[in-house]
Amino acid sequence: MTLAAVAFRRRSLAAVAFAWTTTGVKRSLIIDCDPGVDDGVALLLAFGSPKLDLLAITTVAGNVDAALTARNARIIRQIAGREDVPVHAGATAPLVRPPIAAAHFHGVSGLGDLAVFEPAAPLAEGHAVQAIIAAVMTRPSGSVDIAVTGPMTNLALAMRLEPALIGRLGTVAVMGGARSEGGNITASAEYNIYADPHAAQVVFGSGAKVVAFGLDATHQVRTNPSRMAAIASVGTARSKAAIELLTFSQAVELDLAKRVGAPMHDSSPVAWLIDPGLFTVVPARIEVETQSSLTLGHTAVEFRLRDPDACRTWWAIQADADGVFDLLIEALA
Repeated sequence: MTLAAVAFRRRSLAAVAFAWTTTGVKRSLIIDCDPGVDDGVALLLAFGSPKLDLLAITTVAGNVDAALTARNARIIRQIAGREDVPVHAGATAPLVRPPIAAAHFHGVSGLGDLAVFEPAAPLAEGHAVQAIIAAVMTRPSGSVDIAVTGPMTNLALAMRLEPALIGRLGTVAVMGGARSEGGNITASAEYNIYADPHAAQVVFGSGAKVVAFGLDATHQVRTNPSRMAAIASVGTARSKAAIELLTFSQAVELDLAKRVGAPMHDSSPVAWLIDPGLFTVVPARIEVETQSSLTLGHTAVEFRLRDPDACRTWWAIQADADGVFDLLIEALA
């Protein structure tokens, strides 16, 4: 067996062990997001999962501005019938760089062609950063996970404001980054990281347990005619919303990237939290370029580690697409 094969086998075994430690438990979860078409689908997945105890939805400026992401999260919450989950608005701009929106991927409203409206239930009181700190610091250490499906501004601010948060977090599952797939906003940068690279570097370098689902994994999980038909056949308000969001995303992907099928970017970390066996994740050192104008937001992902068992950051390399869609269909029902 070659040295490379030994290293890959070690990483694969480590990934299996990591999955064993995260299965079988209902997870207390905060979703930090910037809805966004794909965030909308991820929220529908989370709202419908019996395996998640959703403590809060926190929103951040990203795909569209902060006022729209806060409204969009409440729209999806209302469609899902989950007004029991508070939505807290958060950061209106990145830590350092100017804001960069992605309306060309998500439509002017952020929710593609989905009909938007003013939700009946208001925002919860309190800033998203304070909500994250309160939820984590008032519960048992390690019991609260966070799924970040937008720029990591809120979480980075929370870590800076309350450093003890880092040691009390459960798992941070993030959608962000790219390695073998290349970027989707520049040649080497994925949008969520590019939108606030300084915040991403804070989170990846914090010492918290962070599992990253970059384009390498999310591009493996795509819609196709049979999967869309299965979602449509559910016939609920949730599934109808999902079809509208995914249909818009399919058209954008074909138009801008010349690829068939909508990738399930933001649903991937949520799906992994529900069922870790759906993804292979391996230990990796992850750093973010914050200086270069050419490669700003690039994620440097290094698998060659002296001590993989001591690594605190993980990278998703493989996905079970059918399994992810099975979870989504179950949640939409």
